[in-house]
Amino acid sequence: MYGNDFSAEDAPGGGLLGEVEAAEVALREAAERGRRVGAPGPDQDLAAYFAEVIEADQKIEPRDWMPEAYRKTLIRQIAQHAHSEIIGMQPEGNWISRAPSLKRKAILLAKVQDEAGHGLYLYAAAETLGISRDELVELLLNGRQKYSSIFNYPTLTWADVGAIGWLVDGAAIVNQVPLCRCSYGPYARAMIRVCKEESFHQRQGFEILHTLTHGTGAQKAMAQDALDRWWYPSLAMFGPPDTDSTHSAQSMAWKIKRFSNDELRQRFVDMCVQQAEILGLTIPDPGLRWNESRQSYDFTQPDYDELMRVIKGDGPCNRQRAEHRRRAHDEGTWVREAAVAYAAKRAEKKEKVAA
Repeated sequence: MYGNDFSAEDAPGGGLLGEVEAAEVALREAAERGRRVGAPGPDQDLAAYFAEVIEADQKIEPRDWMPEAYRKTLIRQIAQHAHSEIIGMQPEGNWISRAPSLKRKAILLAKVQDEAGHGLYLYAAAETLGISRDELVELLLNGRQKYSSIFNYPTLTWADVGAIGWLVDGAAIVNQVPLCRCSYGPYARAMIRVCKEESFHQRQGFEILHTLTHGTGAQKAMAQDALDRWWYPSLAMFGPPDTDSTHSAQSMAWKIKRFSNDELRQRFVDMCVQQAEILGLTIPDPGLRWNESRQSYDFTQPDYDELMRVIKGDGPCNRQRAEHRRRAHDEGTWVREAAVAYAAKRAEKKEKVAA
C-alpha cells in the first residue's frame, strides 16, 4: 500500500492530484483562448483594470501593470518558497550516504535533485517580477528573507526521511496545489510541475514508513518516534492561525492564495488521519477526534510561540542550516564565474559569426 495524496475512492482523477490536473487544463485552455478581459483603454484606470482581471479569474502576467504591494507580496512568497526548496535539501541530503540500500540512496538522491530544480523554477518565476536571483540569494544569506520553519529541525534517524516525505511534503502538497490557480501566471505554471513531483516525494516517504512499520518492533518504534517529533512542526508549516496572519486576507483577495491557513491545516489533518491508520501509527494528539457536525477532525493546534521562535532564528538547526548555505554559496563562486565566462565566450563567438 503506497501513500497517496488522494483517497482510493476518487483516484486517479480526484483529490489533490486531480486538482493539479484540472488547473493545468485550465491554464492551457486560457492560453489558447486568450484573456477574456480586453486590454485597458487609453483612459482606463490601471488599478481598476487590474481588479477586473483578478475578478474575472484571469492571470496577471509579467508585463501587466500591477500594484506595488502585489508585486512585493509575490516576491516575498515566491522567494520564501524557493529558499525553502534549497534549504530543504540539507536535512535529507544528510542521509544520502547513510540510506540503508543502494536503491534507497538512488531514490533519495533523485528527490534532493528535484528539490534543487524546484528552487530554480521558483527563482525564475520571482525574476519575472523585476528582482534578480543574486538579490534573492543575498537576502537569504543575510537573513532578510526566510524559509520554511520545518527545515530547522534535525533528521535523527532514517525514519525521519520517511516522515519528511509523508508529512512535510504532504503538507507542502496541500499548501501548494491551490497555488496552481494563483492569479500570477508564472507562479501558477511553475507550481504544476512542482506539485506533480512533490506527490512522488510524499509517496516515497509513506512507503519508507510503511516498510518500517511492517518490519521489526524496533523499526516500528523508530517510525512512531519520527511521527511524534515531526507532527506538530508539520502542522505549523501552514503558518499562524488566521486571526494572527498578517498577509492571508490580502493574498486571498488578490487570489494569490485560495484558502486560509486554518482551512489548509484542517485539510492536512483530515488527510493524515486515514493514512496513519494504514501505517499502523498513532498521531501524537490526545485531542484528535472526529467531529460529526463539521465532518472533520478536531485536533490540538501546534505551538505557535515555538513557530515564531524558530522563524526568528531560535530553532534547533537555524544556525547550522544558514552556515551550510553560506559555505556552499562561497565554495560555488568559481562555478558561477566559469559559467558567466563561458556564456560571454559563446556570445562573442556568435557575434563574430554573424559579422
